[in-house]
Amino acid sequence: RGCGTLLIAGDSAVIDPVERIRSYTTIGDVLVDFGTSSPEYLAAVQYFGQSPKPFNLQIGRWLRTASSATLRGGVLSAGQQLMSAWTPITTGSMKITVDGVLKTLSALNFAAQTNLNGVASVITTALAGAICTWNGQQFVITSPTTGVSSTLTYASATGSGVDISAQLKLVTGVASAPVAGQLAETALAATAVLMAQSAAWFGLMFAGTVMPTDDDLVATAGLIESADVERMLGHTITDVTVLDSTITTDLASRLAALGYKHSVVQYSANPYAIASLFGRAFSVNFAANRSTITLMYKTEPGVVAETITTTQANTLKTKRGNVFVNYQNSTAIIQYGVMSGPAYFDEIHGLAWFRDALQTRLYNLLYTSATKVPQTDAGMTQLLNECTLQCEEAINNGLVAPGQWNADGFGQLVRGQYLERGFYVYAAP
Repeated sequence: RGCGTLLIAGDSAVIDPVERIRSYTTIGDVLVDFGTSSPEYLAAVQYFGQSPKPFNLQIGRWLRTASSATLRGGVLSAGQQLMSAWTPITTGSMKITVDGVLKTLSALNFAAQTNLNGVASVITTALAGAICTWNGQQFVITSPTTGVSSTLTYASATGSGVDISAQLKLVTGVASAPVAGQLAETALAATAVLMAQSAAWFGLMFAGTVMPTDDDLVATAGLIESADVERMLGHTITDVTVLDSTITTDLASRLAALGYKHSVVQYSANPYAIASLFGRAFSVNFAANRSTITLMYKTEPGVVAETITTTQANTLKTKRGNVFVNYQNSTAIIQYGVMSGPAYFDEIHGLAWFRDALQTRLYNLLYTSATKVPQTDAGMTQLLNECTLQCEEAINNGLVAPGQWNADGFGQLVRGQYLERGFYVYAAP
């Protein structure tokens, strides 16, 4: 998994409820899909604005409001997008069923249109309710209603006039399958769907035109905390009450009281600041030498640092919150680099990588072995050797170091023993 991918859950109607998640590697790709004013784009700017830049981002659809049925046509080639293919048509026709009602379009005249947006506008007028749009690469039909009763079919020819259903690439076998409308869902329900959809993402944040409530976020944090596949939930707190020591009902206080080690919050006037924090952490290359970091003292490019008092900073520390904050020496840093529960961000992130990498290494030994790895001391030695190699990688990247073992012993390891290698690998005889 790599533990280096953020999922931004947004409510823009760009990704349909069936597709749910798209992957991106550059801010330019996000811009093409979401434009410059969407919450998803604004969050992605903070994520990719980090230095060094993270490599992977996913954006998922949160059905904050009920969705409409959609039909996405096939992608048009450069030649098919030329207006010379459209302006000669003055008797265009097609039929499509919208919300159970058959709509037969005829006498569609594109002679006066200068671009494909104009073509879509002519079709929208003829549909009298449903909307046709050109998104730069394909035509999309959207039902005027929402919820489970919102439906569309493929388009087809009417038998008269000039058929445009195939030219629009809205026909069976070319267009994507029609997606029916769905009911609205909570942030918790959206998270459950997104978890089931992909195991690739490690961090989650919401970026909607309306953000989840604190109750929604606490419920979502509980799901993340208990999930079989390890992940994190992050959120930016813009409410200044988090800086008030007399208030204990704010989100930071509630998550800290619950001890959630897989939730992280940051106070900022920028509602997407947490994306920058994730971006810095997820740029770590665990395969490199001395590559692991702490978040303390790191920066958030593009985020305006907060100016707060020492008392407010101490209150935030008590509530297990983070802040990108100004110092009197004309610098600004991330402070404190902690999770809501009693752990540092880099501990949870690094150990998640270690567990995943260890499982992968052991799996690969079994997967690539031409014969069985026997349940004998010799076979166990093979497994232990793989464990040792993975521990040495954790030493190399700086996650693990020599030190004193202060927990209960096992094997020949005892409490208080100094581990010169920084780890001890054991299997029962």
